[in-house]
Amino acid sequence: MQQLTVSSSKGAVCTVDTRASAAGVEMLDLGGNAVDAAIAASAVLTVTSQHMCGMGGDLFALVHQDLGDPLCLNASGWAGSGADPERLRAEGHDAMPFKGDIRSVPVPGCVDGWVALAERCAKLPLATLLAPAISTAANGFDVPGHLAASARRVSGVPGADDYQDLAEGDTLIRPGIAKALTAVADLGRDGFYLGEFGEALIEIGAGEFTRQDLEHHHAEWVDPLFLDAWGHRLWTVPPNSQGYLSLLGAGILEGLDLPADPNDGLWAHLVVEAARHAGFDRIDSLFDGADGMALLSPERIAQRRANISIDSAASLGDTYGGGGTIYLCATDSNGGGVSFIQSNASGFGVHLVAPGTGIFLQNRGAGFNLIPGHPAEYQPQRRAPHTLSPALITTPEGKLRTVLGTMGGDAQPQIVLQMLARLLFNQQSVGDIMAAPRWVLEPPKSNGFDTWESPDLPEVIVEPGGPESWLIGLIKRGHVATQRRVNTGHAHMIDIQDGVSHAGTEPRIDTSAALAPD
Repeated sequence: MQQLTVSSSKGAVCTVDTRASAAGVEMLDLGGNAVDAAIAASAVLTVTSQHMCGMGGDLFALVHQDLGDPLCLNASGWAGSGADPERLRAEGHDAMPFKGDIRSVPVPGCVDGWVALAERCAKLPLATLLAPAISTAANGFDVPGHLAASARRVSGVPGADDYQDLAEGDTLIRPGIAKALTAVADLGRDGFYLGEFGEALIEIGAGEFTRQDLEHHHAEWVDPLFLDAWGHRLWTVPPNSQGYLSLLGAGILEGLDLPADPNDGLWAHLVVEAARHAGFDRIDSLFDGADGMALLSPERIAQRRANISIDSAASLGDTYGGGGTIYLCATDSNGGGVSFIQSNASGFGVHLVAPGTGIFLQNRGAGFNLIPGHPAEYQPQRRAPHTLSPALITTPEGKLRTVLGTMGGDAQPQIVLQMLARLLFNQQSVGDIMAAPRWVLEPPKSNGFDTWESPDLPEVIVEPGGPESWLIGLIKRGHVATQRRVNTGHAHMIDIQDGVSHAGTEPRIDTSAALAPD
């Protein structure tokens, strides 16, 4: 697999779109920092990649600027004040609708996230940061093949007319997005939430949202989660994010006798088992307000590690009794960095467009459940359980070492765990890690967000090109394993060594770009 890497002492930006990476580098050249770069890149992605993210979705970010703990931003919106689980149950639903239903749309947190990041951490004006995105939306961009293929999913969706019959190489102009971005540049968050978009959301919501829902700021600075492993401190965002699964898996894995060769079948087995033992009770454990550090307690880690065998896959029921996303990262010449993730949830989200705006709405509310009294039950002003799982690594001295993450729904912490093991235990280079084969856990007929509904045993899908030794070793130990094409994420990583940013971007998508200032 091709390697897409760059090294620079001036920082770097990694995204799945060359235009977005270039916008981030432009901000670095203008004297901005990693946060400026990340916001500019993120905004361009909301124009060019609405099949994966947009202004109608959420975001999370980890920001490291100085020695010590990173800052952590949760910009995920809550369910509207009109949320009514009884109504859904009365209609015969036993789970949240996945597509076509406004009730699976929380208030989008993306724009609040940009504003919060800019106000606290950026060096350049917000209007400057959004300028490349506004220009891209107003003047148009060449449609890549993956967007053209995805556009077929929204054929016939009202408000998505400009995505009909889209072909690779077409020029796509997004005037509604340009207008919305300009409103944010001129008026800040009120230009979006209390302007044309907010009015459209209330209209299409038909009682789901109130003006008070939109006046509320859906970006919150929170304490990050951390865990020490392999001589470093690993960081992620707390619940309602599932990021704790990456750290819990790393804590389990660190105490196992992991082979030095990642192609060893035992390596695959132990990393799979660490991911499974970390995530099997995710549905019960993950909700808005869950105690993330308790989920990472030494006792919890030790118990789960003790139930892993080198010879066989565990039956978790017996043992315990019980996308559409974009990831990007940026660094700067001062050793600062951002691990940044934004999402519509699944593809074009819920397949509804805020009238007159061209902005697709997320279906992140599908993460709620309809179990009466459950802490993740669909309720007004509650955040849904979230798959978004950015990660960041610091050295024992508190310096930034690495920013990393991926898209991929439930697979995100599984992929991050593989990257962490390869980087910190196997000590592979960034380029080798990005090009390395991956596996993901997947139940039959999965939508990418239901892995832990039947955790015993999900199928282990090894992507094409993965070593035969993985399949042999997994099957020998009782796993259901196969090799085929599967969503193994669009991952990025920037690792800083001796002041040099070594950036690696996703080789599985041909528009990816790791760029750095000249």
